[in-house]
Amino acid sequence: MLKNVVVVVQEEVHPFELGVACEVFGLDRSEQGLPVYDFALASSRPGPVRTHAGFSIDVPHGPERLAEADLVITAATGIGEVYPAPLIEALRAAVDRGARVLSICSGAFLLGAAGLLDGRSCTTHWRYTGLLAERFPLTRVEPDVLYVDEDPVLTSAGTAAGIDACLHLVRKLQGAEVARGIARRMVVAPHREGGQAQFIARPLPVDDGDSLGGLLDWLRRHLDQELTVEQLAARAHMSPRTFARRFQQETGTTPHRWLTNQRVLLAQRLLEGTNEPIDAVAARCGFGNAATLRHHFGRWLGTTPQAYRRTFAGA
Repeated sequence: MLKNVVVVVQEEVHPFELGVACEVFGLDRSEQGLPVYDFALASSRPGPVRTHAGFSIDVPHGPERLAEADLVITAATGIGEVYPAPLIEALRAAVDRGARVLSICSGAFLLGAAGLLDGRSCTTHWRYTGLLAERFPLTRVEPDVLYVDEDPVLTSAGTAAGIDACLHLVRKLQGAEVARGIARRMVVAPHREGGQAQFIARPLPVDDGDSLGGLLDWLRRHLDQELTVEQLAARAHMSPRTFARRFQQETGTTPHRWLTNQRVLLAQRLLEGTNEPIDAVAARCGFGNAATLRHHFGRWLGTTPQAYRRTFAGA
């Protein structure tokens, strides 16, 4: 369930990262048939909170508002040594009763102070990963990824990675079509896999004759085909080794992992929008058979194609 969303706003909050949460969950998109969330801002006490950019915002709620949330987001802020006890207690209580928490950038430090990262993998902005690991030694910090989903705790790297993590959670709980609708309104990519690197040499590839943008578009149209790195390298007029290196630079991941991700996304769309048998969906996505599709669905989404269709078909 994802209906009630609260963003924790602390002193020196970063406006862009706060704006990410507001843009994804705080707008009424009902005219597009998209969900409307009960959205609120909360702090350790109601009132004005100064932002990192020098202006202040009025936060209407205190930590008691977290008791109603399905999702609590901790936005990026200055990294403190001590965090307000009421927020710590409210975060712990929210997770104990079944809510999810999601941090953007340095918001992970508040989750760490609440003990919610202990025994879990997590991430934050690359500038702070060393400090996060030092301050919370019971967590496993992954320094190079965009976001980590350790349900019910999600952590993301800086700025745009917060968008990726929010859309990932929407897709997970409400389906690919809802996530695509929100992404379309925001004019952002509908999905970037969390395991992609924070450093990408060409984060927005275009078909300029030098990038792989045109090849990526071609791949999305031919996911049903069996494709090897050697075949793709030949199509790009490169050696396999050079192609693999360039692919990593432009997408932040390997050709195999990128293809698998795109095939799972296509399978989600087909399961939501068609009545095709599972075997037919598997064939159209390039998985070959239902067993292989089930395997990858389980690894990437933690569910089965049948269960996903029951939940999201016609949503």
